[in-house]
Amino acid sequence: MKHFDNSFLTDDIELIAGVDEAGRGPLAGPVVAAAVIFSPDVFIEGVNDSKQLSENKREFLFEKIIRSSLSWGVSAVSHGTIDKINILNASLRAMLNSVEKLNIKPDLILIDGNKSFNCNIPVRTIVKGDSKSFCIAAASILAKVTRDNIMRRLAVYYPAYRWENNKGYPTPQHINTVKLAGASPLHRKTFLTKILDHQPETEFDLNSIP
Repeated sequence: MKHFDNSFLTDDIELIAGVDEAGRGPLAGPVVAAAVIFSPDVFIEGVNDSKQLSENKREFLFEKIIRSSLSWGVSAVSHGTIDKINILNASLRAMLNSVEKLNIKPDLILIDGNKSFNCNIPVRTIVKGDSKSFCIAAASILAKVTRDNIMRRLAVYYPAYRWENNKGYPTPQHINTVKLAGASPLHRKTFLTKILDHQPETEFDLNSIP
């Protein structure tokens, strides 16, 4: 994976930022993206696509990634904004916001997937990048761990949905609870059209989470 990243290095490209998101599929909560930059000689054993790692492994690697990186940034876009601009645009906004939080400007940005955002830095999209690129995989871990932690904190306010376990994803238990109890203020209403009738949208300020 590190060899893949270093294959992009040239005289003009010395620092590469990997960017990925977590939370495109859940029924509730934000979508979260992360960006991270490493020195060309830095490699962390075990870094892989976050979906291929256990929760404990992700959390262990999260700390190592932060300590080993030159710069990193994480950004969340709320459920309300997802409903307004759709999940793709919300994901791209979160990605761009995470890049803008970097305190070092990269020479190249590698994004997981085949969609990009407008940026004054060169961008390359990499299909299945989280399984090919070291820095994208690292970003996927940062995004996933951050989002999981957000959902655990939100679960305290709406315990019936068990977000501490399902993280807002459409598990049978989560879907059944939505059918029985209705949507919470933190659900993505546009994701529930096949589950229940449309309800008035309520925006939740992520900054208000204790």
